[in-house]
Amino acid sequence: MHVKILGPMTTDAEKLLQNTAIALKKLKIKASFERVNDFSKAMAYGLLAIPGLVVDEQLISCGTVLQVEEAMEIIKSSL
Repeated sequence: MHVKILGPMTTDAEKLLQNTAIALKKLKIKASFERVNDFSKAMAYGLLAIPGLVVDEQLISCGTVLQVEEAMEIIKSSL
């Protein structure tokens, strides 16, 4: 699984990254992480608000910091 955090690395983006990493660990899913700071590349995913979360090239969240449990549910439903 490949996970991307879209947008500048603000406090919210860092928290989203941490919560997503914890969620994946709890789900026992290995993943690689990438930070996408380039605005034009982030917009190519249809990002409307930052931060954004992309899992395997699919935008699954934008404009919010998912809690660990929320991230787990979204990731499970996208498998």
